[in-house]
Amino acid sequence: MARVTLTESRLANLGANAALRAFDRYCDRFAQITHRAPTRFEQRDWHGMQRDSVERLDLYRDVVDHLTAEVQELLGDRVEDKLVWVAIKAVYSGLIADRNDWDVAETFFNSLTRRIFTTVGVDQHIEFVATDYTKPPTKAGSQLTHRYERGPAAALVEQILTDFVRFQVRFQDIRRDAKLVALEIEQHLRSRGLGDVSAAEVVPQPFFRGKGAYLVGSLEAGGETLPMVLALRNPGDGLVVDAVLLDSRDASILFSFTRSYFHVDVDRPYDLVRFLATLMPRKRIAELYTSIGYHKHGKTELYRDLLGHIGATDERFDHARGIAGLVMVVFTMPGFDVVFKVLRDRFGAPKRMTPADVKAKYRHVFLHDRAGRLVDAQQFEHLEFDRSRFTDELLDELTTECRRAVRVEGEKVVVAHAYVERRVDPLNLYVREAEAEAAEAAVVDYGLAIKDLAKTNIFPGDMLLKNFGVTRHGRVVFYDYDELAEITELRFRDMPEAEFDDDVMSDEPWFGVGEHDVFPEELRAFLGLPGPLREAFERRHGDLFTPAFWTGIQERLRGGEIIEIFPYGASRRLQEA
Repeated sequence: MARVTLTESRLANLGANAALRAFDRYCDRFAQITHRAPTRFEQRDWHGMQRDSVERLDLYRDVVDHLTAEVQELLGDRVEDKLVWVAIKAVYSGLIADRNDWDVAETFFNSLTRRIFTTVGVDQHIEFVATDYTKPPTKAGSQLTHRYERGPAAALVEQILTDFVRFQVRFQDIRRDAKLVALEIEQHLRSRGLGDVSAAEVVPQPFFRGKGAYLVGSLEAGGETLPMVLALRNPGDGLVVDAVLLDSRDASILFSFTRSYFHVDVDRPYDLVRFLATLMPRKRIAELYTSIGYHKHGKTELYRDLLGHIGATDERFDHARGIAGLVMVVFTMPGFDVVFKVLRDRFGAPKRMTPADVKAKYRHVFLHDRAGRLVDAQQFEHLEFDRSRFTDELLDELTTECRRAVRVEGEKVVVAHAYVERRVDPLNLYVREAEAEAAEAAVVDYGLAIKDLAKTNIFPGDMLLKNFGVTRHGRVVFYDYDELAEITELRFRDMPEAEFDDDVMSDEPWFGVGEHDVFPEELRAFLGLPGPLREAFERRHGDLFTPAFWTGIQERLRGGEIIEIFPYGASRRLQEA
């Protein structure tokens, strides 16, 4: 039987409705996974929470894969007819106009069209390059936050905990915790000369991640608005408020680009993100979308920011600061705080991995608990920029060393694949340029970063300072993943004693070394620190040079323990460890 030829308008309706149905499936499944979080928290099912996080991260790609196949079959030989897709986009835009998640829906459509066309650059006719809605097309059905007016701080906190912490598990002592939180609030406000609390606003839905639940809101005092985040823990004998965070720095670290994404039940991501932006005004909207699980839309917002920056300046891309890597060429634009990392065609010795190996490492980090120490990386494909936006030196290296990923077409430069990350200061440069006190603090935090990574079953592999960076908050993070390995896969050994003096001087080891063998005492060679900083590191972290530290972590991980890493300092904790 001959296939019926459908009109363009009919194809547009079929394609747009197929995309919307797939988006609904994605949203339903996303919500189902997110809704498990309170039960995971109540039951202390931390392994289940980890599985949910991975499942939710994989969800988007799975749904788009199925949708792409469905649309290809539906449109047949007109699947790459742009006139049809212009019509599909117009119909789809109308279909999402009454939705509270129209912003995320636009990005979902872009994912489909870019998969179909492998679009180089952007095509505003078939993509939502800029949103169709400069203002929300719908009105919120309910208030995002609940407001409390003036009252004694302890009573106010107790009321917030009573109203919004509705778990099957009771507090150990809610009044004790409310008083502890109130004391911290009062001291903080006094230190800033702000007087008493005049009002508070709280998002009713807790934010879940790892072993924690968080109530996020704000305080008003002395004409100023401050963040207020109550960090809850369930140690097994009743809930406790473990910490209260009262400034933008602490809130920003909690929502950092080095953390895994929160699970929070929200009808209108747009409103929640804008509220969070009032608490953390220096954080990009893109990063806030990503932090609550909408990483694909975070990527869209980041790209829109980039286009806006390029349109407003005449800056050019140039090499990022730091020592050139053997695996990636890294470049940046001075006024835009991200770096672009492009794989070289061939890796210099002693690197032995392939590009596929490196991509697998980045995929591993994407699905892993980043523990505040691994930089989130967004994959971008088929970017297009004006040739004039690159320095001659950078463009020469890209077109010489990265031919598989970068090509020049007339006056355009096409980047087929890049990882885009927040820019941080390379640690090797930071300790050289910072004041002595700040340099020592960074070196000590470098050791803590290695230990935090170990607790999440991550061994950086290459411990050189150049592979670590310092954020604007002074936290040390890791961003070079090509030699990353799991702690549980490695064998940590003492260095055997040499039988003869000549053995020590030999270029080759005088003992057998397995592929997964690590000799912790050799880590000293990676420090490259001047005397005082080396001494500071060894005072705090000398245990890193012994197999005992690493095998101890291995035993805990192999025993199934999920070692908690708190997203705030010990000084913020209200409860005794």
